[in-house]
Amino acid sequence: MSVYEAIRLRRDVRAEFTGVPIDDDTLWRLLDAAHRAPSVGNSQPWDFVVVREPATLERFAAHVAEKRREFRASLPPERAATFDPIRIEGIRESGTGVVVSYDHARGGPNVLGRATVPETGIFSTVLAIQNLWLAATAEGVGVGWVSFYDADHLAELVGLPPGVRPVAWLCVGPVREFQQVPDLERFGWRAGRTLEQAVHTERFGG
Repeated sequence: MSVYEAIRLRRDVRAEFTGVPIDDDTLWRLLDAAHRAPSVGNSQPWDFVVVREPATLERFAAHVAEKRREFRASLPPERAATFDPIRIEGIRESGTGVVVSYDHARGGPNVLGRATVPETGIFSTVLAIQNLWLAATAEGVGVGWVSFYDADHLAELVGLPPGVRPVAWLCVGPVREFQQVPDLERFGWRAGRTLEQAVHTERFGG
């Protein structure tokens, strides 16, 4: 699979996990791909916590379910109805969670390239996530990014030290298929924009 094919096929997986845990060799290849991402000042500010203990998966799934209920309650009725059939996680079904964290102190106080844009550390961590995601797609492995959580809860759940923050819980596991159309488009939550709508010439709006 070419990188372009992986980009086109990549999906945020929820309901398609087979229930078979990812094998260690494949998971290690995905983590290696993530760790090879570019990073500001070569700081490599990420860490990866692999979670497979059923009790931990269950505890996090229950927390996410509560956050889902809170979000639904905040929606107007018509949006709540659209939201109802949309799954937001596959924590139990995937059998493996990878918590990606960010350490702003990594690399010391003078990280080359971060002085005027401090967010580049987070950007670097997200590049590691994208590397993992594309490598997973090429391997026929699904990834789902769970973002319905309180950061303090997740940090405590996986024992992150002070100053280290969670960026993502990734559900990782083999899938039956990749959906041809992203879930949020299939369920009518929001359609994507065309490339032409996103490209500007010389100045925004040009």
